[in-house]
Amino acid sequence: MSTLIKSLAGLGLGAALTLTAGTASASGGGCGTFTNADGVVEHLACSTAPIDFTNKGSLQNGAKIFMNYCAGCHSAKYVRHSRIAKDLEIPPELVEKYLMVTTDEIGDHINAEIDPDVQASWFGAAPPDLSLETRLRGDDWVYTYLLSFYEDPSRPWGSNNLVLANAAMPHVLHNMQETLSEEEFESEVGDLVNFMAWMAEPVRHDRQVIGFFVILFLLVLLIPVYLLNKEFWKDVK
Repeated sequence: MSTLIKSLAGLGLGAALTLTAGTASASGGGCGTFTNADGVVEHLACSTAPIDFTNKGSLQNGAKIFMNYCAGCHSAKYVRHSRIAKDLEIPPELVEKYLMVTTDEIGDHINAEIDPDVQASWFGAAPPDLSLETRLRGDDWVYTYLLSFYEDPSRPWGSNNLVLANAAMPHVLHNMQETLSEEEFESEVGDLVNFMAWMAEPVRHDRQVIGFFVILFLLVLLIPVYLLNKEFWKDVK
């Protein structure tokens, strides 16, 4: 992914590259298409997001990245700081000291303290709430999107995106990308998306575990039900 973006960044972009926005998730056919410098339309496959709600370290790091790089512009109005502290096993005093950048009350939701109209005048559109973004777009789509920014001098913020062409969002993770190796940057973005997936559905892991045992129970129950059915109907001709 990064190699592709670096090669695109050196093509002169304005004349060499035309992008078509793709909002489909991985299950819906990838993360969009783009036209390369030779005029050939290429399919952009979604990268697999490293989602693991049992990895508390990843979720905690993702929360830190989100609050430092995203919460200044984006709200997450369905998520409370107190829920972050409880579910991610972060002491409340640390949440209050390091993660509460928009409020002084730990029971408050994550709300960007910037007028949406002002944001719209800056970016062309008000930044969306990110509480349910991964459920709307898909984990893999969001992960691929955040990894797909590249330099484009023709854009107001100097960057563009392979997944969502002419995105209003600037490449806010640019400084992080510049200071980390490719593997380290992908790991950091993976932690961020892992946290965003948790925000969208905190009980997702529990739901999946419970669902597995429910299916297992039904499969086991099928055996006595089948035998009982045979016993009931054995004398019926």
